[in-house]
Amino acid sequence: MPNRKSNQIGKKVGRRRLLGTLAGTAAAVATIPSSSGAEPNQSPPAANVLHTSEQQDATQHSHLEGELFDAVQRNHVFEDSKRFVDCVPLSNPRSITRQFLAERDEPGFDLRSFVEQHFEVVGEVTSQFDSSDDLTMEAHIDRLWPHLTTPQTEQNEYDTLISLPNPHVVPGGRFREVYYWDSYFTAEGLAASGRLETVTDMVENFASLIDRFGFVPNGNRIYYLSRSQMPLFCKMVEILVRQNGVEAAIPYLPRIEQEYSFWMDGSDTVSQTDPTHRRVVQLDGYVMNRYWDDDPSPRKESYREDRQLAASVPEAERSDLHRHIRAACESGWDFSSRWFADDSNFRSIRTTDLIPIDLNAALYNIEQRLAEWLDYHGREATAAKYHRATANRRAAINEYCWDPDDGFYFDYCWKGETQAETWSLAAVTPLYFGVASAEQAAAVATVLEKRFLEPGGLPATLTQTPEQWDAPNGWAPLQWMAIKGLHRYGHTALADEIQQRWMAINRDVFEATGKMVEKYDVINTDRSAGGGEYPLQDGFGWTNAVVVALQKEQIDHSQCSNRPTASF
Repeated sequence: MPNRKSNQIGKKVGRRRLLGTLAGTAAAVATIPSSSGAEPNQSPPAANVLHTSEQQDATQHSHLEGELFDAVQRNHVFEDSKRFVDCVPLSNPRSITRQFLAERDEPGFDLRSFVEQHFEVVGEVTSQFDSSDDLTMEAHIDRLWPHLTTPQTEQNEYDTLISLPNPHVVPGGRFREVYYWDSYFTAEGLAASGRLETVTDMVENFASLIDRFGFVPNGNRIYYLSRSQMPLFCKMVEILVRQNGVEAAIPYLPRIEQEYSFWMDGSDTVSQTDPTHRRVVQLDGYVMNRYWDDDPSPRKESYREDRQLAASVPEAERSDLHRHIRAACESGWDFSSRWFADDSNFRSIRTTDLIPIDLNAALYNIEQRLAEWLDYHGREATAAKYHRATANRRAAINEYCWDPDDGFYFDYCWKGETQAETWSLAAVTPLYFGVASAEQAAAVATVLEKRFLEPGGLPATLTQTPEQWDAPNGWAPLQWMAIKGLHRYGHTALADEIQQRWMAINRDVFEATGKMVEKYDVINTDRSAGGGEYPLQDGFGWTNAVVVALQKEQIDHSQCSNRPTASF
């Protein structure tokens, strides 16, 4: 069945081809010299994935592949596939594997006992935290911060953890490491709680990762080094700027530019005949971005699940399937009908075929901030390049991702030259990052109020599926961006209504369970959220942070509105 928007977008693209490219789009996005000589759609040389000084001896993490790894995952030694890849070998993994091969056929051999004998088996981050029945939600969150804060991590030669020089906050539950986009929202809550020193530590940690790898990995694990997540390092620096002025951004400018270069790798080589390279896609003179992963194989942390799914498709299609799955993980929306050609069929996942509205809005923000901060720093020529990039990306977003008939933003399928059909809350990101015009923001606000607003807040999409980033689930980062984006354009009443409903469901669940959780059922507010590859997690970093940050803003707004007007 043809996409309902294909004719409209086709006409727009056709019109542009007849009229020629718009003025200034010859350099549609400021091109950054490619650091890779790889052909489009090919993985880059290893040096582009791992900084030379950080490349690991294969023997150090050989437990992430081979017969022992396969046996542990296939035999469900742990219910959660991620558990084993986070276990720490107590001796050289090659030696452990040789011992496994020698013992596995002996009578009475028990694989679980073998693993427990040769590995340090990790537990959940908040499993030892005992919440008092007497605590309010706010006091509970305040007491949780130390339990979610990990001291600086030194690199154990066999551990999959990547070292970080400073303390940092992890989400909680099964998530024992830092996650990139989680950390920005967590930092907003930490700043609102007066913990700016921890925010600075986390910014320094990410600067360290960019220095070592050229980008911020999905998380600080070896098995996450083939992908990143929505680039929000710049937003974390913005928190420091809010507190300390523009000078606070200056030490981080080279790191922000380096990360931008990572996302724009290949932007100077793509063309109409070769339109893609890693995370960039050329569209009629514009360069836009997509999510990607350099490794087209089953995820180490979800090996069993990926192998089972791949078994249901022809072998020739499995590499593409794995890459689409991994690219969805880079988005943070793992998983959602947003990435599917067919809402009800996971095998139709097509993440790298899509130009995501949220990613391109985030990159617009980086371009805008670099232009502003470089101007301030006296680098006018480089700043001008980013000013041009900002204008061109906004034009590209309007051309491909904005639907004037529906008054909403959608992802764009560059392969099919059509907008995707999924109505998703990613559409609030152009408001959050300031891409939208006042008219576009008003149209999005109308859609949110009429179609998305539910008793507990806003669902991730309007599509109900078994996936966790679909209805009926609502997520803290999406509420934050929606509320802040609406406030930015003056839609205060709707923003306040969403905030009230979201805060209420957080409080209701806490009072019923004593927990702050990863996601909430915003439609059926008396039910627990579900879906996805793992059980509902508690902790929970970004949920706690958004509650604290929203409360702080509410107090600040109240104080401003109650402040007496000066008379002269």
